[in-house]
Amino acid sequence: MTATASTETHPTDSVSRRRAATRETTIRSSYRLQLRPDVLTFAAAAAIAEYLQQLGISHLYLSPVLTAARGSTHGYDVTDPTTVSAALGGPTGLKALADEVRSRGMGLIVDLVPNHVGVADPRQNPWWWDVLRNGQESRFAHYFDIDWSPGNGTGGRLALPVLQSENDPAALTVDRSGAEPMLALHDLRFPIAPGTDGDNALRIHDKQHYRLVSWKAGLCSYRRFFAVSSLAAIRQEDPELFEITHRELAAWCEHDLIDGVRVDHPDGLAYPAEYLTRLRRLIGPHRLLLVEKILANREPLDATLPVDGTTGYEALADVGGVLIDPEGEQALTELSHRFAAHGSDRAWIGETEHRIKRAVAESILAPEVRRLVTAIKQDANAESFDTLALTNATIEVLAFMPVYRADYAPLAGMIGAVVAEVEKRNNELTAPLAVLVAALATDGAAAVRFSQVCGAVTAKAVEDTMFYQAVRLVSLQEVGGNPARFGRSLNEFHVSNSERARRWPATMTTLSTHDTKRGEDVRARIGVLSQAAETWARSVESWLATTPAPDGATALFLLQNMFGVWPADGRPAASVPGLRERLHVFAEKAIREANTKTSWEESDAEFETAVHGWLDAVIDGPVGSELGDLVHELAPHAWSDALSQKLLQLCGPGIPDIYQGCELWEDSLVDPDNRRPVDFAARAGMLQSLTGTPTLDTTGAAKMWIVAYALWLRRERPDCFVGGTYQPLFAAGEHAGRVVTYARGRAGEAPEVIVAATRHSLGLAESGWGDTFLDLPTGNWTDRLTGHTFQGRARLEKLFGRLPVALLVR
Repeated sequence: MTATASTETHPTDSVSRRRAATRETTIRSSYRLQLRPDVLTFAAAAAIAEYLQQLGISHLYLSPVLTAARGSTHGYDVTDPTTVSAALGGPTGLKALADEVRSRGMGLIVDLVPNHVGVADPRQNPWWWDVLRNGQESRFAHYFDIDWSPGNGTGGRLALPVLQSENDPAALTVDRSGAEPMLALHDLRFPIAPGTDGDNALRIHDKQHYRLVSWKAGLCSYRRFFAVSSLAAIRQEDPELFEITHRELAAWCEHDLIDGVRVDHPDGLAYPAEYLTRLRRLIGPHRLLLVEKILANREPLDATLPVDGTTGYEALADVGGVLIDPEGEQALTELSHRFAAHGSDRAWIGETEHRIKRAVAESILAPEVRRLVTAIKQDANAESFDTLALTNATIEVLAFMPVYRADYAPLAGMIGAVVAEVEKRNNELTAPLAVLVAALATDGAAAVRFSQVCGAVTAKAVEDTMFYQAVRLVSLQEVGGNPARFGRSLNEFHVSNSERARRWPATMTTLSTHDTKRGEDVRARIGVLSQAAETWARSVESWLATTPAPDGATALFLLQNMFGVWPADGRPAASVPGLRERLHVFAEKAIREANTKTSWEESDAEFETAVHGWLDAVIDGPVGSELGDLVHELAPHAWSDALSQKLLQLCGPGIPDIYQGCELWEDSLVDPDNRRPVDFAARAGMLQSLTGTPTLDTTGAAKMWIVAYALWLRRERPDCFVGGTYQPLFAAGEHAGRVVTYARGRAGEAPEVIVAATRHSLGLAESGWGDTFLDLPTGNWTDRLTGHTFQGRARLEKLFGRLPVALLVR
């Protein structure tokens, strides 16, 4: 059960040794580690490398490793992009981790954050501190995208939206405990410009290059990551900044510490294509380069980009979608109508997306829109044009944009089509649209800002708002997903996989990440409701009659998520340590993100208290008991879907990534829940103790069994997978539509591997597979999961006699 490691004597020179090892570390699979100073450092990651090697993983995929805000549990709030995080183990620790995995024939992929840096505590970010202290004269001022113009709302000062209330300015004091005096606001500290000290705190503040403003005032004169004021965007289009922020990466490549790079949020950059070209030149032609690119419905990845693919959200939608039963759409749509006053369907989603995008652009992203409109006026030489009319037209175009940004090659002409649609809907916007079009035609600052704002509007409106308002089937509401499409047909699934195998053979595929709204097994269980739609509808109506909720849509949303994480072994939810607290944290985030009854900006304490009370009543009352009974009844079908999607991902086109801990059943909800520490010792122990095909139960042994055998097969026959062929296969008989099958093989040769996975298993509960069969290609085929051998015509009742999936090898 261990990976084959090279036993040759390596050269004593470390660089030569790593280069020798690199030739043996073809990326077959990855395992995402969420590094944390308190739980998972470089040393801790090195300690579990043996387990991951035994599991069959070829590469560790690390969350950001550069210096982040103290105590950061995710690493995306980088405060010093020029140093490796000392809290994780520093450069020595990173090198030791690289040496450890190399010695095992494995490698590293690192997560790079080029778009923004953390500025929540200015003292921790030396660049930001210097900009606050010296203003435009700071040598770092051009690193940030700051509006210093007199019309920026603060008289040319840098607006910092950190005040929590109108009384906050009165709390300003001067902290003189250190070498230099600082302005103090509660726990925050800000620099005092040279020559401006000596008065009271408020008067000192009035002399600074920055101005502290309320976070509700709609003032922010620097570009942010979406609407997160604690993350300030930086200008990678500046050659000096690119060089200094990629100096560490260049060193890692020079010394062969890493084999690949994952780029976080490239859509936020001014010129993502040009950035990726520079990055490819830096890391070389052979290292894996992946982008966190969230593709919209049917949006292609730009084939002109020098990348190997994305981080896999589109594959997640395909794999999860093919397991959804379309027969449940009508009942779940009607249920949504009854309790949410809308169907959460295609028509509602189209109207709602437009409405929320407008609201987002007019509220939390108002500072970004103001800067965009200013740039439009300047580039179009229309300084005197009516600002309100131009703003309205610009927001309307942003609200109808169907993608994150439209300046990628395959999307040429999209902006024109949207402008035409907006003008058709409202010909009164013809004049301001002409100004917008003139500005975009210059391909200057307005065009850049339009693309950047477009992505921010889409992310905040769709993923962070609409996906918390739609309630028909919440498992469809995932990053990169489209809940208007109620699943995928077999034909559609195979076409997507075939294209992936041909066009992007080394793209990453995933089922869970640190950004997914629900973990993969939670999503799989909720998806089973599409097979039990009538039962679910009757149950919800009964439960809400028994325990009325403060809001029907909120209840329908939360009940599905509770169904997804409820204990499947019959235990009361109240007896599961931490589950009640986790559900309350999730519920609060969900209702605030939904922004219908309460919000982050204007929380409604009365409504939130009522929701928390209802949640406890469900957990402790008869509804919780009945919910548990339904979970227990449907658990085998949830496990079936979970195993099916896992095997389909692991053996499908691309490089499969396993999010930490997901080799066993997992019950994660949205962050920070999905970043909880993982018990690797327990997983290593289970891997060593597996003997014989496990049964479907609450331990997750069956999932680990499938993960390990699939990864071992990828290690044994790598040419069948990354770069290998993909051939759809179809069963025949009464239940032919309830199985997903495909074959993999080496290019130009006959298939060597067949994957078969059950779908829509609830319909088989009484009848079984009947006469359904799969005609196998010529040869003897052995199921690696059970040891059973098949040839010719394989009856599915035998193929799936032990597990709902099969991994056949010629």
